[in-house]
Amino acid sequence: MTRDTNMLGEYLRARRELVTPDSVGLPQFGVRRVPGLRREEVAMLAGISADYYLRLEQGRDRNPSVQILESLARVLQLDDDSTAYLLGLGSDRPRRTRRRPRKEAVPSGIRKLLDSLTLPAFLEGRYFEVLAANPLATALQPRLATGRNRLRDVFLDPAERSLYPDWEDATAGLVAGFRQSVGTDTDDPRFIELVGELSLASDRFRQLWARHDVHASEGASVTLDHPQVGELTLNRGKLAISGSVGLLLVVHHADRNTENVEKLNLLSSYQAVPHTPDPPDRATATPE
Repeated sequence: MTRDTNMLGEYLRARRELVTPDSVGLPQFGVRRVPGLRREEVAMLAGISADYYLRLEQGRDRNPSVQILESLARVLQLDDDSTAYLLGLGSDRPRRTRRRPRKEAVPSGIRKLLDSLTLPAFLEGRYFEVLAANPLATALQPRLATGRNRLRDVFLDPAERSLYPDWEDATAGLVAGFRQSVGTDTDDPRFIELVGELSLASDRFRQLWARHDVHASEGASVTLDHPQVGELTLNRGKLAISGSVGLLLVVHHADRNTENVEKLNLLSSYQAVPHTPDPPDRATATPE
């Protein structure tokens, strides 16, 4: 998973296979043996030699110019997030030795903020670890609890999967956000362990990871099929924590004047009701 694995070449190859010839104005003749574009077609459209592009995919040239990378991004139809990711892969940075796992700590102020919020909220680390969560977040999704990993739960936990009516779209967005969050910093043992585990245990994750989709970890709507309040759609906002690397405060809220507000309030009221212990059995109660 380090830079020596030729991430630039892997990314170019994965994205090339997703671009159809007709989408870039190339005629199709006969049977094509490869999905997407051929290497020489990408090179021609980008204005570089086929031999040079082959060297890029094979990892024999890992420091192309920004102009070449931008031309390739245009041919591969990359959006702004994916283009930035490609530019990062091609940047000339010294290789680093594998380092120890980076410990992610919860700032005390953020912990107090979580406790004061009346909306479902949790603190997420760079590798989608749940570092802290308030009770309403856990009521919304039981796996949103300290020490859990959202990637592992959504792919490997049937109970978590059942919360998502459109699990296919949810997992695609999650993996694309994870790849953007990690970027080119893939020498952390925690990252290597997590991707290796999920690649072995989940066909779906392995397929999505091979696509190399990249999307910024911005807020979006999420639809859940909650066992207590039924289906509800919430906005999931993500706020970067200043002074940290990769920590995000994630807050759920509903659009005003919708039934989702009522369902979220109902869920909150369930949390506010104190638990009353069952009365003692009459047959075993101690007589006065």
